[in-house]
Amino acid sequence: MIDRAAEPLLLAEGVEVAFGGNIVLRGADAVVRPREIVTLIGPNGAGKTTLVRAMLGLVKPGKGRVQRRPGLRIGYMPQRLHIDPSLPMTVRRFLELGGRARPGAVDAILGEVGAGHVLSSPMQGLSGGEMQRVMLARALLREPDLLVLDEPVQGVDISGQAELYRLIQDIRATRGVGVLMVSHDLHVVMAKTDHVVCLNRHVCCAGHPRSVSRDPQFVALFGAEVASTLAVYAHHHDHHHDLDGHVVHDGGDGHEHGEGCDHG
Repeated sequence: MIDRAAEPLLLAEGVEVAFGGNIVLRGADAVVRPREIVTLIGPNGAGKTTLVRAMLGLVKPGKGRVQRRPGLRIGYMPQRLHIDPSLPMTVRRFLELGGRARPGAVDAILGEVGAGHVLSSPMQGLSGGEMQRVMLARALLREPDLLVLDEPVQGVDISGQAELYRLIQDIRATRGVGVLMVSHDLHVVMAKTDHVVCLNRHVCCAGHPRSVSRDPQFVALFGAEVASTLAVYAHHHDHHHDLDGHVVHDGGDGHEHGEGCDHG
C-alpha cells in the first residue's frame, strides 16, 4: 500500500529550461511533500519563477522530469494581479468568478484568512495586506492539496509580513497542505520554512534553513553579514508577536531558538 502522507506532491529532477537558446535554469531539483513548506530563494533572475512554472506544467523543460501526484489539486497565488480601476468589483464577486466555490465557501474562507471584513469592499480599495489575504482565499477555494505562493507578502508592510507567514503555517497545519513558495524575504522565510532551495540558475544549496544559511555557496551569494544573522531567525517557538511587538503565547511546554535568538 502506498503511504500517501510520504508520497511527494510535486517533484522536479534535473530540470533544465532555456528561452531562445539561453539556458535560464540548469539541473534543478525540488520536492514538496504533504504538510511541508518549501521555499525557493535567490537573486532576481535566478530562475525561481521559471522552476515553479516548470513544476506546474506551464513551461516544458528541455531536460529533466517533473512528477505530480495523480489527482493533485493546486491553489496558485500569483505575484501580482492587475485589476482595471475602472471596473467595479467587490471581493465577493472576485472570489465567485471562478464558479467553483461551494455554497458558503467564500464567507468561510475569507474568515479563515482573517479578511471577512472586506467581503463587500471594492477590490481597488484593499490595502496590500488585505489584497494578499484575498488572493490567498482565492487559492484556497480550490480546496488544494498544494499551495503555490509567488512572493506572498508582496506589497505588505513589515508587521503584516510576519502575520501572513504565520497564517500560511496555520493553514498548512489545519488543512494538511504542502506549500511551495517563492520569496526574497530571507529573514522571515528562514523562520517559517521547513526546507529551502537556493537558486542562481542552478541549485546552489538546499536543506533546512539553518544548514543552508551556513553553506559557503549561500554565503557567497548573499554575503557573510546576511548569512550570519539568519541563524537567529531559524527557530521554532511557542509564541508570536502582535503588531506592537508584544509576545503572545500560543501554548506548549517551551521553545527551541536558533543560536543567538533574543527577544529582549
